[in-house]
Amino acid sequence: MMTEKRQTGNAGEERAKAYLIEQGYTILETNWTCGHLEVDIIATDNQSVVFVEVKTRASEKFGGPEQAVNKQKQRNLIRAANSYVIRNHINKEVRFDIIAIVQDKIDHIKDAFAPLW
Repeated sequence: MMTEKRQTGNAGEERAKAYLIEQGYTILETNWTCGHLEVDIIATDNQSVVFVEVKTRASEKFGGPEQAVNKQKQRNLIRAANSYVIRNHINKEVRFDIIAIVQDKIDHIKDAFAPLW
């Protein structure tokens, strides 16, 4: 049985995917995994390959959803992205975005953090 938290997360990822498509992005992968690492959405905007972390919350009672993307989560996303780039021979720029969703509000934070390659 899927928990309410997981249902909220899945719904948020679907909304984020639809939002990115509306903005002209091409979705390459969703819920891409490499070992225990996962990237919610991998997309391209023609110039860059964009690794997107989606965070969905029912309210901002405990802060914005983007605050949940801490340094450890960033390191894990960077490690996963590095594997994806190598495996798929990507020669484009890479960018890390966060899509924060609270109820009907979608906040797309481009270049939310940068790796120290």
